[in-house]
Amino acid sequence: MKPPSRERLKLTVRGAVQGVGFRPFVCRLATELKVAGWVNNTPQGVLIEAEGPHVKLEKFLRRLEADKPARSSIQSLESTWLQAAGYKEFEIRESETVGNKSATVLPDLATCPDCLRELFDPANRRHRYPFTNCTNCGPRFSIIEALPYDRANTVMKKFTMCPRCQAEYDDPSDRRFHAQPNACPVCGPRLSLLNPSGECIFAVDEALLAAAQAIRGGLIVAVKGMGGFHLLADARSEDAVLLLRARKRREGKPFALMFPDLKELKKTCTVSPQEERWLLSPEAPVVLLERIFQSTSLIAAAVAPGNPNLGVMLPANPLHHLLMAELGFPVVATSGNLNNEPICVDEAEALERLRDITDWFLVHDRPVVRPVDDSILRVVFGSEMILRRARGFAPMPVPMPSAGRDGGNVLAVGAHMKNTVALAVGENVFISQHIGDLETEPASRAFRRAIADLQSLYEAQPEIVATDLHPDYLSTRVAEQIAAPSHVGVQHHVAHVLSCIAENEVPLPALGVAWDGTGWGTDGTIWGGEFFGVAKGEVRRVAHLRPFPLPGSHAAVREPRRAALGLLYEMSGPDVIDRTDLPTVTAFSASERTLLPVMFKRKLNSPLTSSIGRLFDAVASLLDLRQKMEFEGQAAMELEFVIRDGVHAGVYDLPLVQRRDGLILNWAPAIEELLADRNRGVATATIAGRFHNALVEALVAVARRIGETRVVISGGCFQNRYLLERTVTRLREEKFQPYWHRRVPTNDGGIALGQVYAARQSFTLK
Repeated sequence: MKPPSRERLKLTVRGAVQGVGFRPFVCRLATELKVAGWVNNTPQGVLIEAEGPHVKLEKFLRRLEADKPARSSIQSLESTWLQAAGYKEFEIRESETVGNKSATVLPDLATCPDCLRELFDPANRRHRYPFTNCTNCGPRFSIIEALPYDRANTVMKKFTMCPRCQAEYDDPSDRRFHAQPNACPVCGPRLSLLNPSGECIFAVDEALLAAAQAIRGGLIVAVKGMGGFHLLADARSEDAVLLLRARKRREGKPFALMFPDLKELKKTCTVSPQEERWLLSPEAPVVLLERIFQSTSLIAAAVAPGNPNLGVMLPANPLHHLLMAELGFPVVATSGNLNNEPICVDEAEALERLRDITDWFLVHDRPVVRPVDDSILRVVFGSEMILRRARGFAPMPVPMPSAGRDGGNVLAVGAHMKNTVALAVGENVFISQHIGDLETEPASRAFRRAIADLQSLYEAQPEIVATDLHPDYLSTRVAEQIAAPSHVGVQHHVAHVLSCIAENEVPLPALGVAWDGTGWGTDGTIWGGEFFGVAKGEVRRVAHLRPFPLPGSHAAVREPRRAALGLLYEMSGPDVIDRTDLPTVTAFSASERTLLPVMFKRKLNSPLTSSIGRLFDAVASLLDLRQKMEFEGQAAMELEFVIRDGVHAGVYDLPLVQRRDGLILNWAPAIEELLADRNRGVATATIAGRFHNALVEALVAVARRIGETRVVISGGCFQNRYLLERTVTRLREEKFQPYWHRRVPTNDGGIALGQVYAARQSFTLK
């Protein structure tokens, strides 16, 4: 029997296939192969029906995957062969809007080379137009209001395309074919320069030129980008940077920099091929680079005091490209907010919250649906390690096959610091953009909006709500008010480990290591130096750092001197308060030294901690590197920075002690050796090196004792590049298989993913 001359192939494509020119690509491919049918967007992805001879449809199917647009990714492709329906041509049909919403929303993407050429081409109609884009670049996540991704579901619906833009949008051969944010100077968004009272001083290109002149003159300008506001200032000017620090209430924390181009950047920092690739990538993150201190760079010292690294980026959107081309020098480009607040996204909010910081506001009339900050990464072992996941990466999903509780929708509300939230729908976990520390009312509002936003975008009600165990976290308190059939509490450090397991799809069993600053422990103490045996559905705490008291509790998080004094008291008793030869002790006033022994004796406001983060702080205090911190992690960072000349310094003794409840890492011998080295005048770099090496060898010793081949490492302490690289190297030398974070932050920005995994797989801590 002869096969039919024509057949119909029905395809359902799921993945990152909306906002990347996938439908235009399908249409062009079908036209080239003379295949009839149609393609459209659905809330789940893309639906295709293609009709023609079987051999052509087979070729169509092969090339669909092989030739797909660069920014697209196909997670699943379901195919069904049917009888021909009699289609005469191929068309892009109107999108469907019904059904479960699980399509991947693409992140905002940096300006592509084609749009960049047009931007600086005087003969092009988009010459110097700061909102040019195409199917390969431009805003996505920051402008979408609902699925599927069509112009009517974005903020661009308020801008009616002019005839020329509409012609591009309708032309299958044009790269702006079905580019939803398509616009031009005639019909699209426009720039304005506002004074602090909100009055428009200049418009369109004059606004941009005036803003550049203000920055050049040492003023601070708030610039509305794709996902919210940046504060820009001349990075060469000590006065301008110090003014920004004072106004923003940001003491020593490093500022990010934007350079006009790679050539200018390489005068200031060393750039590896992998780092260069990320700087020029469509994600365009802030990349942590090593400074060249004997360079011709004129970066002000106040940009990153005492820091051997700089967080740098290149222009990521047309507005930034135009501004940097006008300036020709690097600028501070920091988030448009006060410390510990989310970035501003609209003009009214910026005029209210930033009025005491900035001199001018460069704004536009394209609304921002949700705040999307800059992503931050560094390159480790030749691969990316994301430290803040936002523009360019959010909300790309992490795949998580359904298991445990039948793969129901899970909402995870994350941690208190560096917060992100996550929503699991089907086999995808959609992680929000970086929200930040939930310390202020604006941050609280942003957190609540992010929860509502994810649920609205995917029209998904959670069956399980997963939270941190800490009862006083804002995230936990808000989650208690969310109606859901089930609520699950997940211990903070268990969530760290499970996040890394989920990201890397680690087979179980495994040994999990979670080293960070603070987390609510199930025994009423503050954890942070934890080892877990992880098996299917079960987590056991198998080892931890020897606990020591934190006088002042929360105050000790900001004051390394308190962590160090707790360490000394635990090791030597109350007489340590009389050791005036120690910088830790002399950092306290006489009246404070009178009260502290009483706190220790009566155990007043002095909780026990097993935190490696607090141990780092304590050592920084003992070496007199830092007694009080201006920002989170400062002491540990400075301890890492001095290690540069002490890499091959040797190692202190940090033995394992067997107790009834598991293995204890006893830090006392290491601290005794450290103090002896300090008294002998041993170089601080050598001491820092020996301390770092002691921690690594202790971790390896636990791995040997537990005997699991797979070792999963997570937590904020592993943002320390030396600690991470030496840990991974030593584990490999000892024939273990280490896993660490790459695309999900190792800090608390990854907690939400671990909470989802715990809820989905029904993990319990024993």
